[in-house]
Amino acid sequence: MTAKHAPVLIIGSGPAGYTAAIYAARAMLEPVLISGMQQGGQLTITTDVENYPGFADPIQGPWLMEQMLKQAEHVGAEIVTDLVTSVDLDVRPFRISTDSGTEYTCDALIVATGAQAKWLGLPSEQTFMGFGVSACATCDGFFYRGKDVVVVGGGNTAVEEALYLANLAKSVTVVHRRDEFRAERILQDRLFKKDNIKVLWDHQVDEIVGDVRKAPLPPSVTGLRLKNTKTGEVTEMSTDGLFVAIGHAPAVELFAGKLKQKPNGYLWTAPDSTVTDVPGVFAAGDVTDDIYRQAVTAAGLGCMAALEAERYIAEMEAHREAAE
Repeated sequence: MTAKHAPVLIIGSGPAGYTAAIYAARAMLEPVLISGMQQGGQLTITTDVENYPGFADPIQGPWLMEQMLKQAEHVGAEIVTDLVTSVDLDVRPFRISTDSGTEYTCDALIVATGAQAKWLGLPSEQTFMGFGVSACATCDGFFYRGKDVVVVGGGNTAVEEALYLANLAKSVTVVHRRDEFRAERILQDRLFKKDNIKVLWDHQVDEIVGDVRKAPLPPSVTGLRLKNTKTGEVTEMSTDGLFVAIGHAPAVELFAGKLKQKPNGYLWTAPDSTVTDVPGVFAAGDVTDDIYRQAVTAAGLGCMAALEAERYIAEMEAHREAAE
């Protein structure tokens, strides 16, 4: 087994991970970033990005992540394409094992493993993802100004997405498999007062319908096949876009029982900080952010994590020198 030490090790390669790597490298901390299997995170399945500061024209999500990768490498971060299989936070330095057989140790660990939207699991969902199917109204709602859209879900996320889209789209239909929402009452009251929002109870999406054209023409959603959850009746409706809002799942499997989690499963951090309940371990991006879940906020948290890791290492070295 190969062994390697890094003052700062970062797990995850989304905006939080790459930003942490950039800041840590500029602080001469020789960071190693282990990218995981989906290098670039959720932005790799996003097409047009219009809300990341610094770009006057829309950019492609995969291109943005490629630029972050190159920037991190340019300032001296080491990017490793590997999968972390286990972490030991009970020892100092921390010990991280990977699928390739390499074992890393580090003085500070930044967890930036992200989160993934929960999907419906339909084959057609993959076909139209980024081309009429989205899991983020804040990210993609702008493209549906004056159009008809559908939101699937019944919790706070779905109602919040519908309310946001109602300010942009011509009409919003919320499709929910039950006959009542799980969302907070105040959110429901706001939704029911919106003239351009209607709710279709007791239905689920059975299939996404659209045009699958040959390249370079992109596919596009034209409608949905819906199934009544009580009667089994199947109907069709036309729509320009589908927003799946059935929740997100943070990638915390490696840290279950090792790091404190919020009631909803996201990693806990101290207020206004990326500090976790284990000294020397920091969490940044969507693995801890259950509110905003934006690329720019993830990048900001990555910056915070690197600065806090730098401070932590400096304090540890000062204590060590004082003890000698």
